[in-house]
Amino acid sequence: MVITNKTHVAFFSLSGITDEVTLVPILFMFFLKVYLVTLVGNIGMVVLVLKTPKLHTPMYFFLSFLSVVDLIYSSIVTPKMLSDLVSMKKTISFTGCNIQLFFFVAIAATEAFLLSNMSYDRYVAICHPLHYISIMTKNKCWCLVLFSFTVGFLFSLAQTSCVFSLDFCGSNLIAHFYCDIPPLLKLSCSDTFTCDVVTTSIISLGSIGSLLTILVSYTFIVSTILHMKSAEGRRKAFSTCSAHLTSVSILYGSVFFVYLRSPTSNFGKQDKVASVFYTVIIPMLNPLIYSIRNQEVKKVLLMAAGRTRKLFQLKRTRSSEKGTV
Repeated sequence: MVITNKTHVAFFSLSGITDEVTLVPILFMFFLKVYLVTLVGNIGMVVLVLKTPKLHTPMYFFLSFLSVVDLIYSSIVTPKMLSDLVSMKKTISFTGCNIQLFFFVAIAATEAFLLSNMSYDRYVAICHPLHYISIMTKNKCWCLVLFSFTVGFLFSLAQTSCVFSLDFCGSNLIAHFYCDIPPLLKLSCSDTFTCDVVTTSIISLGSIGSLLTILVSYTFIVSTILHMKSAEGRRKAFSTCSAHLTSVSILYGSVFFVYLRSPTSNFGKQDKVASVFYTVIIPMLNPLIYSIRNQEVKKVLLMAAGRTRKLFQLKRTRSSEKGTV
């Protein structure tokens, strides 16, 4: 990462998620529980896909990578946020802020492209079912995942390099609970016009580009579903898409609210709420959404729960028999 550093600031202070001292214990426990559920849910989803031959399909291949991305995404922000909630000094070094922003933007962009890959996979599965296996080959799936990560990290490199080439010679207080582009641009004492253009262009290109892929895919999907004669077939097709559509709607709604606005807009509490939603809540929701809304995952989970219950009952029976003897 090549950065022209002209800053006079050695570290940044973070305003944190709240100024209300009475809310700190409640928020700490809430976000700690959310983070633990995120870890268990996403790791569980990856293990479930890896260990279940029935789920070794392109759809779940992308879903496992989405879980990995959500796991990293949440871990970039949440542990630092939890630490700052119980710390007297909410600070982050200049280098630390740079690294946090770089990986945050890279993983966020990667998630957007993974979601577009998943919509393409659903398009092929529903609109070209007879050619699904020949189109969605293992090599093609790996290429799509590598493309998502490569473009995500290149986008992040451009944005991060632009932001941290600015001068930061005045206040070092970031009005946020993590290092993000809008509050950093407002903090700079340089002309930020170029960075504003770069940021808006990249976010528009990445978000709208991936969203366009999703919209086009679902236009064909809906058209194909409506032409199906079987009501059961239509229900099953809609069921396989509902979880993906829910994830897409939540993510893009919050991202567009924060980033695709006028650079002069004030970064207020509503922006923090939106940021909490897509940095902390969404990574927790995705595995839950796919567990509840996806029939295949639900069946596998129920089977696993059944096996676990039988093993537990068997152990209890053996223990009671030994106690009797």
